[in-house]
Amino acid sequence: MIPLRLEDVARATGGRIASGAGDLVVDAVTTDSREVPDGRALFVAIRGEHADGHDHLAGAVEHGAVAVLSEREVDLGADVGVVVVEDTWTAIARLGAEVRDRVDPFVVAITGSVGKTTTKDLTAAALGAGRRTVAAVGSFNNELGVPLTLLSLEEDSEALVVEIGARGVGHVAELVPYARPDVSIVTAVAGVHLELFGDIDAIAQAKGELVEGLAGDGTAVLNADDERVAAMAARAPGAVLRYGLADGPRGDGAAAPDLVASDVRLDRLARASFAASTPWGDVDVTLPVAGRHHVWNALAALAAAGVAGVPTHDAAAALATARISDWRGEVTEHDGLVVLNDAYNANPTSVIAALDMLMTVERTGRAVAVLGVMAEIGPTAEAEHERVGRRAAELGVDLVIAVGDDAEGIARGARAGGLPEDRVAAVDDAAAASALLAGDVGPGDVVLVKASRVGGLEAVADDLLADGRSGTRGAGADGAVQ
Repeated sequence: MIPLRLEDVARATGGRIASGAGDLVVDAVTTDSREVPDGRALFVAIRGEHADGHDHLAGAVEHGAVAVLSEREVDLGADVGVVVVEDTWTAIARLGAEVRDRVDPFVVAITGSVGKTTTKDLTAAALGAGRRTVAAVGSFNNELGVPLTLLSLEEDSEALVVEIGARGVGHVAELVPYARPDVSIVTAVAGVHLELFGDIDAIAQAKGELVEGLAGDGTAVLNADDERVAAMAARAPGAVLRYGLADGPRGDGAAAPDLVASDVRLDRLARASFAASTPWGDVDVTLPVAGRHHVWNALAALAAAGVAGVPTHDAAAALATARISDWRGEVTEHDGLVVLNDAYNANPTSVIAALDMLMTVERTGRAVAVLGVMAEIGPTAEAEHERVGRRAAELGVDLVIAVGDDAEGIARGARAGGLPEDRVAAVDDAAAASALLAGDVGPGDVVLVKASRVGGLEAVADDLLADGRSGTRGAGADGAVQ
């Protein structure tokens, strides 16, 4: 975070200084009173669903905060800065916008039903080949995560990559003005969070708000192989760049993509390489993350880098060593066992893509799918879980393990799809899945672990590899291919 005086904080947030000197400087921010960063930190008291930061103002000061942003006056000592605002949620967003405006980086914002975080990671790598780049941590993509990402900018930052999620129509539109993107990327529209949106048209409406929020000189980067995303070109106030596969599923009359991937190849661990044709030249690309579907994400990253003026060959080279967030297409090989940890989140589209990924990994043993609940997919949940199970059977998965009561439909679908009873199991939780697999999988086997965040199935991947992690790491905590 750039240094700001307390009077700057008050002005930016529409607050008033209730305590402390106006020239008191803060250069870090936190919303967790237990984790106050080094430096001169500002603690923002956020009212959450389960906790209220106002109850921890004194604790934040005890842990080193020199100032607080609060909705009520509080006596924390004459030397502690206190800025009182009407609403801290709005205030932290305004403060993030202030930092963004002062630093004035090239901003890329990303949304979509699937692929947001991996696209964010790849875009950060591509931009980083030519500009000092800051990116959202993990999936910091909501009304708190976006401001915190903006606040992470430093004085010498030249580019920023922001991920924006949506839990309803209007949510993206509320966050876009704070980020003010130069490039808006929309990855896909799929039946995710239908429980919140109601139908897929509402999802498309919400995701398209990122395109509508661009300034006239901004560029919309759209997936030409997703019909609903491609249609968002009509909502763009400025330039549009489209990306897609040479053999992508585009209908007759669809606009041709500006960035095209061809000759897509997968290595033995399902990591893709391809030839990319772009407006800035043709390049070969190799990705560190498992799954053919990440080719679309890489094309989006190349588009953003191209608009930013990063040489395409440099951007493509950076993609090969991109640091990918944990539990997203993470492939680890240990003593001949391959584990695909894609356990961060799940919906029908991403699970079927992950099953395809599983079946493309070279193996001499079995293909095992450990699948948990797909949350928030609405009234079609039972049918969609069964569809995923049937798809696993159709693809030839050797063993399907459905984890959790809400995932039992996966087991029913696998049986209905033709898998024998002894190749389908339904267990209560991650621990039970680990116990079932213990001693049963080994060299030559490939195990996919996939579920929504509430499933916590990354624990299964950890248990499978608990005896050591010296094998080949695909893209995880260090994002490196050894």
